[in-house]
Amino acid sequence: MPPSGVTSFNIADDTFIVCDAEVLGRCIVEPARTALWWPGLTHVVTRNRGRQGVQWQVTGQWSGRMWTGTMEIWLEAVLDGVVLHHYVRLDPVGEGLTEKRLRELTTTYAMEWKQRVFALKDELEAGRVVGVGGGPTSIS
Repeated sequence: MPPSGVTSFNIADDTFIVCDAEVLGRCIVEPARTALWWPGLTHVVTRNRGRQGVQWQVTGQWSGRMWTGTMEIWLEAVLDGVVLHHYVRLDPVGEGLTEKRLRELTTTYAMEWKQRVFALKDELEAGRVVGVGGGPTSIS
């Protein structure tokens, strides 16, 4: 178990998406999308920064455990797109996790997240000619 004040489950991930930060900012706060990305977890927006991202307070069940903590997506405009920085800081409710289980959950979450964020990237970059900047200005 980690020292007091340190969350048990921490993820940091970066993904580059060629699109407008305003469009991406609207996508990441859609309740239907957050429900699809994180089934079983309830997200309450604590800070909506629009084209710069969003922070949530998170509670609920994932991978057979109850969790509480925070998640954040920070959007950083870079060149002709946006770097989507994703941060997760969660603690299990009740009994702690073994190091082995924590590693397993970290790998599982990271792989699930990459599938979801790459699907979003594909959606927002659809129709874009590779090597040409700019993506669509809206999503369908």
